[in-house]
Amino acid sequence: MKGIHSAIIDIGSNTIRLVIYRYSKGEGLQEINNIKTVARLRTYLQPDGNLSEEGINVLKNALITYKKIMEDFNVEKVKAVATAAIRQARNKEDILLQMEEQTGIKVEVLSEYEEAYFGYLAVVHTMDLPAAITIDIGGGSTEITLFVNKKLHHTVSFPFGTVSLKQSFVSGEKINRKEKNRLSESLKNHFEKYSWMKDVRLPIVGIGGSARNLAHIHQHLTGYPISGIHQYEMDREAFNRLNCFLGKQTLDELKQVDGLSSDRADIIEIALVVFQSLMDIVNTDAFFVSKSGLREGLIIHSVMQANPEAFRIDQIFEEYANHFAHKCGRTAQEVDAMVRLTENFYLESCQWDLLQHRESHLQLLKKAARLFSIGDYFETDSSNQHTFYLIANQSVPGLLHKDRIKVALLASYKNKDYFRRLSKPFRSWFTRDELKTLQKFGALLKFVYSLNVSKKDVVKSIKMELEEDMLILYIFLKNRTAAEIYRAENQKKHIEKLFRKKVKLEFINEG
Repeated sequence: MKGIHSAIIDIGSNTIRLVIYRYSKGEGLQEINNIKTVARLRTYLQPDGNLSEEGINVLKNALITYKKIMEDFNVEKVKAVATAAIRQARNKEDILLQMEEQTGIKVEVLSEYEEAYFGYLAVVHTMDLPAAITIDIGGGSTEITLFVNKKLHHTVSFPFGTVSLKQSFVSGEKINRKEKNRLSESLKNHFEKYSWMKDVRLPIVGIGGSARNLAHIHQHLTGYPISGIHQYEMDREAFNRLNCFLGKQTLDELKQVDGLSSDRADIIEIALVVFQSLMDIVNTDAFFVSKSGLREGLIIHSVMQANPEAFRIDQIFEEYANHFAHKCGRTAQEVDAMVRLTENFYLESCQWDLLQHRESHLQLLKKAARLFSIGDYFETDSSNQHTFYLIANQSVPGLLHKDRIKVALLASYKNKDYFRRLSKPFRSWFTRDELKTLQKFGALLKFVYSLNVSKKDVVKSIKMELEEDMLILYIFLKNRTAAEIYRAENQKKHIEKLFRKKVKLEFINEG
């Protein structure tokens, strides 16, 4: 298999995870395997501050198992890190020594700053938000950061998480209303001490398993039509609905809730209170969920040490699209040609007042151009359906969910009828005018795609002229080609409908 297999072991206060990654220049960073052990190490911290022998054995057994799994996957590099539970243990040095001697795995204890930093690093490399507050609530600590223009400005780590807050505030199996109010008041007292959090009115990005679980639950409650929680957005109303729904469930019922891991059933409402309390202090109605967190930050940092240009925070979607296209057998030359010709065609159309120029429209078209008809890789006859499903139902870095559907609808465009069918579940997401615009842009891309059907990048540029009701397209060629001429003549009907004009194609060989 191409690329080096690397592993991250994340020893948290609630869970211990092994994630195996593979990185290659062509396909980018891929997650190969993800294994979780529910350890609740925070509960093994004794009154004297030491982690008990039982807790040490839980950790040791998990690492022994993970070492065997890594051998099966031929992992060449491993980085094992521990966070709050081990960081707070008085006997941490002894624990680290035992782990290295008995398992052969060297464990590094992350500082509070490092834990916050790597979470931030993951967010800015996978989400297209220029500024935000991030929160990563674990079992024994909570990290909050502020970044502006994708630069880290502030970090803070609080010595409490879902497991420790349960120990401090919850008397029964699950938190009740009075305990929620008391917890919220305590949390706000902690948060408001930091002026950089108060009333900044920035979106909040939730990192970690609790945020992901809440997103999954909300998607099930609302009958969300697509998969994936990365960059999923929830507002105060969504959190109030979650609070009402979860509060009515018994602990046993919570363990059966769709989208909720049974091992988080007793702590999920605590996480919900933490997020709501922070939203109140920040004074925001926007909460986004990040699929990427500490582990992704660690592996991104590791890859960038060897390949400094591997990730670009200003080209998040473009990098994803290029890697995805590569996996589907599309060359960089093909992708670049499609993007170049799409921009050329759009700008010419605007120059002749056939379309109204908007930079946001151009950027959307260029995004969809990178993945247009990517489903050809699987089957040409039903390429549009494959294309739509692939884009709509996977986490796409750098795109909010509404934008992901826009790109999916454009990249999968076949004709007006198929567009209506595919867009039907999302009618409430868009205005009628937005859908009309998307349909027009899909038709534009369908025609432009015909100009590189041979995949030889033979079209140099496009010029337009209007003669009464006739649109003349001058298509300048690097070399004479029959394939592009035939396909373009066949597909020009899409732009005739788009512009409501007869179209004449003039191919000019400049080769």
